[in-house]
Amino acid sequence: MAVKIRLARHGKKNFAFFHIVVADSRAPRDGRFIERIGSYNPNTNPATIELDSDGALKWLMNGAQPTDTCRRILSYKGILLRKHLQEGVKKGALTQEAADQKWNAWVTEKEGKVSNKKSELAQNSRNSKKAAMEAEAKVKEARAEEIAKKKREEAEKAAAEAASEAQTESSEGDAPAAEATETQE
Repeated sequence: MAVKIRLARHGKKNFAFFHIVVADSRAPRDGRFIERIGSYNPNTNPATIELDSDGALKWLMNGAQPTDTCRRILSYKGILLRKHLQEGVKKGALTQEAADQKWNAWVTEKEGKVSNKKSELAQNSRNSKKAAMEAEAKVKEARAEEIAKKKREEAEKAAAEAASEAQTESSEGDAPAAEATETQE
């Protein structure tokens, strides 16, 4: 029986997540499996990977073959490096302590890279929100200036109309008084 470590698709349309399973290679993709060893969610940034590393290592040491995507996931999580180190210990090329030391050094380096990427993504998100708020504030100020300008123009226009009305009333008021003085003479 050929055993594969592969992905089983779950989730809804256009929003899939995957279970990482150990299955017979003849079984359907989402069908029968031997053991579920983790999950993979590519919808997050960075992708969320939960993996039982001991279970995956056990199956790799027993001869299970990962698919291309699962090989990348196992490499990302360091399971393939751990398998390589364990094979070196079996052959006598290095001791278990040296293998553990190399493994721990790799894990700390990888965790640092992942945390840097997460903080960089968070910083980029904050910067983009800040830039959007500044652009929105500029637009708001421009609109406020435009409204204030229109109000000033309307006030000036109303004042001019009031002044012209007052002038016409005063000139109309002067005309009858002038006529009255002309009639009296």
